[in-house]
Amino acid sequence: MSDSAVARDPALDPALAAAEAVKAYVRMNRTRLARDGELLALLLPERFDAHEVRDLQRFVIERLSSENAALKAERDGLKSTRDRTALRHDGIKRLLLELLDARTFEEAIAVATGAAAALGADRAALCVESADGTAPTGTKGVRLIQPGTANALLGSDGTGAILSGGGELLLGAQGGDCRSLALFRLRIGREAPAALFVLGSYAEGRFDGEDNAADLSFFARALERTIRAWLDLPKS
Repeated sequence: MSDSAVARDPALDPALAAAEAVKAYVRMNRTRLARDGELLALLLPERFDAHEVRDLQRFVIERLSSENAALKAERDGLKSTRDRTALRHDGIKRLLLELLDARTFEEAIAVATGAAAALGADRAALCVESADGTAPTGTKGVRLIQPGTANALLGSDGTGAILSGGGELLLGAQGGDCRSLALFRLRIGREAPAALFVLGSYAEGRFDGEDNAADLSFFARALERTIRAWLDLPKS
């Protein structure tokens, strides 16, 4: 083997072996290399003088800072969602105990109409359809709505819906500013008037999400059964 052949053999030439190792590193770490201004300046001094390196480093730092801010905002958003979910779960547990602890029908109705804060809402109402504007006995605080309202909003078979408007119709004048509504049909009895449990929030999208809707629907079903039990009505 000639001297020139030996010099070209990476296994026998440490300098050539090191150069091949550098090339392999560059091929495998192109993205990382592109972000390393100092290393680029060492490899390509004619293209990256000291001023350009500082600019590139500043760019990299600003980019990393922006990415960190985005990650922090995402983390805070997830934490806020988890916190709201935990509070909603705790609120539902407390409300269910209050329903069980109610000593009168009026107390049970008061639990429903005062449930807004515990369920992450700003307004809550129990709405009952009435043709003559007369509320059923023992339902102080219940809002009266026109016959057919429940079917108009939910359809004949619908059990619940999330809406972005209609707060004034269901919650009164103070509900006109609500940007999110969650309403659930209460199937109290075959002969009982149609009823809705309604929540309103001033925040858009407050009741969005399957988990949110499932939790609120669960409370509505518990309220439905409580009212039916107090009125001594059979299952609908």
